[in-house]
Amino acid sequence: MNWKNVLLIGAVSLLPASIMAQANILNAKKPEQIGVRTEAQKALDNDAPLEYGYVDDRDILWSKTVWETIDLDERVNFPLYYPIDTVDIGSDRRSLYDVLIKSIKNGKLEDVYVDSYFTEKRKFSDLAATLQKVDTTDMGYEQINAGEELSPEFINQRDLTAADIEEYRIKGIWYFDKRQGELKYRLLGIAPVAPDVNFIDDESMDPSDAKVELFWVWYPSARQILHEAKVFNQRNSAQPITYDMLLNARRFNGVIYREDNVHGDRKVNDYIADNALFQLLEAKRIKENIRDREQDMWAY
Repeated sequence: MNWKNVLLIGAVSLLPASIMAQANILNAKKPEQIGVRTEAQKALDNDAPLEYGYVDDRDILWSKTVWETIDLDERVNFPLYYPIDTVDIGSDRRSLYDVLIKSIKNGKLEDVYVDSYFTEKRKFSDLAATLQKVDTTDMGYEQINAGEELSPEFINQRDLTAADIEEYRIKGIWYFDKRQGELKYRLLGIAPVAPDVNFIDDESMDPSDAKVELFWVWYPSARQILHEAKVFNQRNSAQPITYDMLLNARRFNGVIYREDNVHGDRKVNDYIADNALFQLLEAKRIKENIRDREQDMWAY
């Protein structure tokens, strides 16, 4: 065994126990012991999201704010979508939507807003009309008209679930750090997008017109929550990654649909209408302009 292998084994042995999938699974004598870490493992676990470095305003030589769409129908974005069925799977695996909505519901995630400009806050109770539809059947209306008490079986309740999420929209800023001498990206917000719950089962409605942003989350305040939630790693089940790592490393495919501009940050489809190909080409042009900016900084 050479020194390279020795160092590799030593580095792996020092990894925090929290990043291992299903901790204690090989030592568990009962299924209830799977995932239960010892006190020694907890004491050695100093796992935390990598802190952002401080960036002074004077160090930002150039910046561009962009909004992107992450289509969950694309294979590369599947880790953000699955699992959608949580009945027959362990509690350590949840979709991004389930992680966000659970944290909002129990109060751990408070920085939830109406739009991507983060001007108006929302609580979980305020999101009821967005996440749930309660309707009365015709038989129920007959009961009401007859002066009878409405029976529960005549009330239809439709809740949005992880399976209904079609895409995510993110807001971030590309900036050139003159101290580091490189172009960097900082994620600012993320929003799940689903069909309007009031028209989700209406086949006559155009699916593209029925999509709504359920809420916007201020990303820096959600980092610890997303760091504790693990994403399935199909290459190595023993080494899952976190949602925070996946998003910060941009391990997804996003398409720009808006940039900050003089026209009030108008969307691409506002000035290129009814032409999906040209909209994609425009998104690519914006992305290439951002990439070229870094090269231009070094041009003399």
